[in-house]
Amino acid sequence: MTIRYARKKQISEGRPMADINVTPLVDVVLVLLIIFMVTAPMLQMGIDVNLPKAKSQNVDVTEEKVVLTIDGAKGIFVNKTKIPLAELGLRLEGVFADRSERELYLRADRTVPYGFVVEVMAEIRKAGIDKLGMITEPPEEIK
Repeated sequence: MTIRYARKKQISEGRPMADINVTPLVDVVLVLLIIFMVTAPMLQMGIDVNLPKAKSQNVDVTEEKVVLTIDGAKGIFVNKTKIPLAELGLRLEGVFADRSERELYLRADRTVPYGFVVEVMAEIRKAGIDKLGMITEPPEEIK
C-alpha cells in the first residue's frame, strides 16, 4: 500500500506573497492603546491640590499655559517647580519675558487661607501679568 501526498503549490514562484500578516500590527496597536490609557490620567497629575468647587466655564489648560499652584502647606509651584514667595515676582517676570500674552492660571488648595492667596495674587500683579484665571472643580450634582 502506497500513500501519496499531494504536493502543495509553493509560494516562491518569483512573485511576492499577497497576504499581509496583521497580527503583529494589532498587537502593537493594543499595547500602545493600553500605554496611553494608563499614562493619560497621569499627565494632569502633579501637585496634589484640593480645589474648591464652583460653577464656571470650562477652560482647556494645556502644557503651553503657565499654571501657578498653591498646595495645602502654602508651597508655591510654577509649572511643577517650587518657588518661595519672595522670589515669585522675579521668576514670573523671567517666565513671561519672551511671551507676548501674559496669561496665568492659579490653582489653590481650598485649605489655604484667603490672605495668603491674596498675597500671591499681589505678587502676580507686580510681575505684570495681564490675565489671571482661577482653576476650580465643578460642583457635584445632586441626583
